[in-house]
Amino acid sequence: MELREQIDAEAQAAKQAVSLLTDEAVTDALARAAALVRDRRPEILAANREDVQAAADLDAGTLDRLRLDEARVEALADQVASLAELEPIRREIVAWTLPNGLRVSERRIPIGVVGANFEARPGVALDVAGQLLKSLNAGVLRTGAAALLTVSVLVDEVLRPALASAGLPAGAIGLVRSADREGARLLVSLPRLVPLVILRGSGETTAQLARLAAENGVRTLAHAEGGGVLYVHADASKEKALAIVAASLDRLGVCNRLNLCLVDRRANGMVPDLLDLLAARGIEVREELGREWANDPNPSQVTVCYLDSLEEAVRIANEETSGLAAGIVTEDPAAAQAFLDGYRGTAAFWHVTTRFTDGFALTGAPETGINVDWTPGPRGPVTYRDLWLRQYRVVGDGTQTR
Repeated sequence: MELREQIDAEAQAAKQAVSLLTDEAVTDALARAAALVRDRRPEILAANREDVQAAADLDAGTLDRLRLDEARVEALADQVASLAELEPIRREIVAWTLPNGLRVSERRIPIGVVGANFEARPGVALDVAGQLLKSLNAGVLRTGAAALLTVSVLVDEVLRPALASAGLPAGAIGLVRSADREGARLLVSLPRLVPLVILRGSGETTAQLARLAAENGVRTLAHAEGGGVLYVHADASKEKALAIVAASLDRLGVCNRLNLCLVDRRANGMVPDLLDLLAARGIEVREELGREWANDPNPSQVTVCYLDSLEEAVRIANEETSGLAAGIVTEDPAAAQAFLDGYRGTAAFWHVTTRFTDGFALTGAPETGINVDWTPGPRGPVTYRDLWLRQYRVVGDGTQTR
């Protein structure tokens, strides 16, 4: 079967499953999937070891995202189990009666089949599939080539058996079973079958897919850039600043870790300790603005830039970074408020690491990705609560006319 035919078949099967998804059955399926993650732990880890061995020449950040271990597999099971226990989407938003007697309700309905193209990070497969199912959408997944074997096991040995055992079509979650990048291009070219595709990954590749999707009439939720910003204000506590920097660098291969540290020149007294902290963690300090971590094969870098004002920090955070997340360290509440009000990215923090820019950390639901678009719609961490279409439902008695 040619790749286009295979993807068409996966999308058709997912489309046929949509009308059969119910909140009760999906909750059951997700609970079963969590149990299967634990039951299939040996198979998952064996597949992941093969993926990691085959990808040994990749950079450290990519390998960190690819690699699973006992703790990470257990965390995946916990997240799926937690998702199963969350409240389903409330379908009716608001309702009212018009003077002519028409009863109008504004409702949330499923999108249908949602595609997802994501980096070689196996856990994302469960996060995204779980969110789609929880919102009563079906999906077709496509992962980076390095993670294909692990993701195939997660789909075939976890998700599909869980769906079937809950009385739902196993094909509700499809998979592009090819390492060829053409699979991603085909996934964003099926507007009638897959009208929305979630795009995660590095900048230019994701941007190219978004442009191709637009040409084909497919909408996208794109997560193309990452990198957290921290502004150390003149009135910052050195202890808090150093603690937040350290907390922001616990993992380097993630999008919400510290990428850019802006330091007020009046806070220069803490710079030696800051640089010592970075050096102790093997972090290379650079001074070039405007480079996001996702575009850099070496994640062990942080840009440190010295500024004269809060206004300059806000401008840089807004205009020269991805708009993912930025935080401030200061003991001055007025300065903190000015920074929080001025920053227009998806998440703004005061005395908190940007590592909390995460759907599960902030909302209790794993995310499909973090949307940094400057347009209306779901922005920031996107969860199942965002994956719906608005519909007006109108009920009359047959006498209403215009």
